[in-house]
Amino acid sequence: MIVSARAYDPRMLSIDTAQRRARLATRHRLAPSARSNEPVDIARSMVVLHATDPATVYLSVGARGIDLAPADVEKVLYDDRALIRLLAMRRTMFVAPTELLPVLQASTCDALAHKQRRTYGRYIEQAGVVDGDVSTWLADVEAETHAALLARGTATGVQLSKDVPRLRTQINTAPGKSYSKPTSITTWVLVVLGAEGRIVRGRPNGSWTSSQYTWAPVETWLPQGFSPLPAAEARVELVRQWLYAFGPAPITDLKWWTGWTLGEARKALAELDTVEVDLDGTPGLILADDLTPVPTPEPWAALLPALDPTPMGWQSRDWFLGPHAPALFDTNGNIGPSIWADGRIVGGWAQRPDGEVVTRLLEDVDTATRKLIDAETARTTTWFGDTRAIPRFRTPLQRELTT
Repeated sequence: MIVSARAYDPRMLSIDTAQRRARLATRHRLAPSARSNEPVDIARSMVVLHATDPATVYLSVGARGIDLAPADVEKVLYDDRALIRLLAMRRTMFVAPTELLPVLQASTCDALAHKQRRTYGRYIEQAGVVDGDVSTWLADVEAETHAALLARGTATGVQLSKDVPRLRTQINTAPGKSYSKPTSITTWVLVVLGAEGRIVRGRPNGSWTSSQYTWAPVETWLPQGFSPLPAAEARVELVRQWLYAFGPAPITDLKWWTGWTLGEARKALAELDTVEVDLDGTPGLILADDLTPVPTPEPWAALLPALDPTPMGWQSRDWFLGPHAPALFDTNGNIGPSIWADGRIVGGWAQRPDGEVVTRLLEDVDTATRKLIDAETARTTTWFGDTRAIPRFRTPLQRELTT
C-alpha cells in the first residue's frame, strides 16, 4: 500500500509489491469480483489485447470473463465491430476498442506506416525491378490495391494479388544469403495500407485460432469513420490509459510498451499530472489522481495465454515473475501460457494435441490456491471445447508439457 516514504526523500511515496499486485488483480479483471461479461470492457481494461497469436485475444477475454464463449468475442469483433485488429506499438498486432482507433492511429500507426513504406521502398529500389521513382510506383500500387478491395468488398491477399498484378512483384531482401527467399510485395502493401487505416483485417478464414484474414476497406468496415487527432494529443491519452492500467511503473516500461523514444515518452508524460513513487528501490510513476490504495481482492487464480497483455504490459517483471523466466519465455522474449495466483506467476500450462489442458506449478501453493487453479483449468478446457490451438512459438515448459 501507499503508506511509507523514503527516509532520504520525504516527498516520495512508496508503493509496495502487494499494492501493485492488488492493482493488477482489479484493473486487469483477474480477481473473480473484477471480471466482466463484456469483451469490450475487458479490452478497455487492458488498453489493448495482444493479438500476435490470434488465440491470445480469445483466451485473454475468457480468463477475465463471466459466462463468455468464443462466439461472444467474434460478435464484438466482426458483427458489432466494437473491437478492431491492427498493427500498432512495437509493430505488434493488437485488438483494441474501436473508439481507441484515433488515439492509436495518430500516436503510433501513422509513424509505423511511414517507416514501413520507407523500408519496403528501399528493398524494392535495391532489387532494381522498378523503372522510375519507387515512391510513386509504390503509392500507385497501394491506390490500385485499395480500389480493388473497394470493388470486391472483402478479399484475401491472394485474391487481391490476382486483381493487382504488381502485387505479385518478387523481391529478394537478402540476395546472396543462404536464408534468402524471394517474396511478393502483397503483404508489404497490405501492412502499409492497414497501418495507415485505409483497410481493416476482417474475419479469419477458419476458426478463432486462424491467422489467415480477409481484408475490408475502412470505408465499408467503419462507415462512420473517425476524427483524426494531433499526434501529441494522442500520445498523451495513450500514456494516461497505460498508466491507469499498468501504473505505477518505471518510465522504461512505458518506453518499451509504446516503442517510442525516451524523449517521446517524457514529452507525453510532461502533459500529465503524475507523481514519482518508490517501487522497492526503483523510481516509478503514477497518475496524481490515482493515489488511493486499491483494496486487496479475494484470493484468485488465472490461466493466461501466451503473450497475454498482463505479463506483456511491463518490461521489468521481477515483482510478479520471480525466477520463472527461463521456463516460461522463449529466446525472443515471448512469454508462454502462465498460471497466476494472487498477482504472481506460479506455473505454466499447455493444451495437448488431444485437447487436454495440463498444468505445472513452479513453486509451492497451498491447498486453497490449488483448488482455484484447478477450477481455472476446467474453465479453460471448456473455453477451448473441440478447438485445438497450435502455438505460434514454443517455450521450454510448453515443450515439456506437450511431449
